[in-house]
Amino acid sequence: MNAAIPANLTAEGFARAFDVSRETMERLQAFAALLERWNRTINLVAPQTLPRLWARHMADSAQLVRLAPEAARSWIDLGAGAGFPGLVIAALAAEMRPQLKLRLAESDRRKAVFLGEAARSMGLAVTIDACRIEEAPPAAQDVISARALAPLDRLCALAHRFAGPETVFLFPKGARLESELTAAARSWHIRAERIESVTEAGASILKILELKPLT
Repeated sequence: MNAAIPANLTAEGFARAFDVSRETMERLQAFAALLERWNRTINLVAPQTLPRLWARHMADSAQLVRLAPEAARSWIDLGAGAGFPGLVIAALAAEMRPQLKLRLAESDRRKAVFLGEAARSMGLAVTIDACRIEEAPPAAQDVISARALAPLDRLCALAHRFAGPETVFLFPKGARLESELTAAARSWHIRAERIESVTEAGASILKILELKPLT
């Protein structure tokens, strides 16, 4: 099945696809401009993905917002890197879910500085944990996301310390999801849904509704 979002998606196409306001688009375009400038000296994203920025990174991140519970108030993005999905979610939430507070955990100091500068340029209030995930304050979050951070078994171990009884985990995954689930099942009880990605054929978002270590 083909992905619903075309690979050549433009900023205008993104605005239509996700029904966002001009103010939100201005935030995201400021983010895009800053990313392109910083990427010349810091490896934030693979340079070959920049011509497909709105599909490969922006839309791939934005699709997670609709999967979060409406009542969610707190969200942590682990290994936030260049701000995908965390800063995109924060930009959309400022318009659609103003009660949602974002935390971005990033251990690479240069990337953490970029995240802070990008958040300021976008006019967003986010918390940045510039430390290893294992060292970040383990307050329970309503939503936990991570994009291209680690295999699922490792990801579960990193994310579990931020989990509460109602936490929803949103992990974009590629074609290796089945083998990752098999490996993770040796250490974790996982109750989850698989939602087809709108940006990449064969990819999906693993929405975990229950995560418990096997003892």
